[in-house]
Amino acid sequence: MTLTQQKISNISIIIPTLNEAQNLSALLPLLETDAELIIVDGGSTDDTVKLAHNLGFRVETCSGGRGAQLNFGAQCATSPILLFLHADTLLHPNFQQLVTACLARPDIILGAFRLQVKEAGFFLKTILKSANLRSRLLQLPYGDQAFFLRKENFKKLGGFTELPIMEDYIFARQAKKKGKVVTLPQEVITSGRRWQRLGPLRTTLINQLIICAYHLGVSPKRLASFYRSGLIFGKFSGNKGTDHRL
Repeated sequence: MTLTQQKISNISIIIPTLNEAQNLSALLPLLETDAELIIVDGGSTDDTVKLAHNLGFRVETCSGGRGAQLNFGAQCATSPILLFLHADTLLHPNFQQLVTACLARPDIILGAFRLQVKEAGFFLKTILKSANLRSRLLQLPYGDQAFFLRKENFKKLGGFTELPIMEDYIFARQAKKKGKVVTLPQEVITSGRRWQRLGPLRTTLINQLIICAYHLGVSPKRLASFYRSGLIFGKFSGNKGTDHRL
């Protein structure tokens, strides 16, 4: 563990990484904020850890998958508000004010942002509109929408389930049982790598099949194995980096 910054802020940003060296430079604007930034690496074999240190990020390491990384980052955080950010996702420029104002409402237990994908075509934009509508109406955002909540509520929820897949989906479902889950109209912008690799339609269908199988009782361990080995919709290249979410 190396501590490269000491900042006093009301928000701690936890960023799980796994072979994300190519995306770290996009996170540099966060260093200009007063947010506490914690990168939790899950065992990268590229230059992620070295580059993160060189760029000035605080870097921790944790094994056990992304759920474990997120929980460990939350334990390390010193701020009253936690924000969980994927390494390939860019926050809204006014995220600090937006998050603080949202969580000032005591009935809100979890917040997230509207999702946009870089260089999305017409068909993907249509899918994203549907996904954002689901997120808002069903109070069910996914992890690439930058979850944020008060640390005290994170502890009450018991943190993320440390499973190989769907930790964000399960967390959001648990949160809506305890309070209101809000999706802000402002956007975060995430990488299109997952959508580009499989195509928007196939990616969406795989996601929905995984969710249906989970509700039918298929274990997350088996779902993760299917998802990454290409046993759904034929053979495709396994996920890279932290790109193992729905």
